[in-house]
Amino acid sequence: MLTTTKPTIIAPTDGESVTLQTVGVRFMIPGADTDSRLSLVEHPMPPRGLAAPLHRHNREDEYSFVLEGRMGALLGDDVVEAGPGDLVYKPRGQWHTFWNAGDEPARILEIISPAGFEQFFAELAPLAAGGAPDPVVFGELCARYALDMQPETVPDLCTRFGVWFPGVE
Repeated sequence: MLTTTKPTIIAPTDGESVTLQTVGVRFMIPGADTDSRLSLVEHPMPPRGLAAPLHRHNREDEYSFVLEGRMGALLGDDVVEAGPGDLVYKPRGQWHTFWNAGDEPARILEIISPAGFEQFFAELAPLAAGGAPDPVVFGELCARYALDMQPETVPDLCTRFGVWFPGVE
């Protein structure tokens, strides 16, 4: 199969960006450019920020490549910490979450396969702009993306891993 896609260089400031409370999302390669095989986003994270409640994807695998800083992750029952150059595989169907495990900002490249889930971030951004999104609307968004989410895990995750999340004392 021949491709008609031209080579692309994505500069450090290219791509639209949104902020989702404790994790940023810079859209780098959309699924539309890869025949939906994968998408690529960058996650800048502030020190000790928890990215999300415990959750699992039912359609996508995720691969987190640490560019700078330290990334902690809970993958099923396993806790891992990764640094620059490390790749963390988060397979579909596995409960997981991740956080910045250091006192400096972190940046993570997230490969999502197959593509499509990157649009979840785009849809969530306006819903979370004023704080926590409406639980009903958020639940509908998660259902559309076959994402199981456990928001009630956030306080325990913050205590267990010494991280913060908006609205958690």
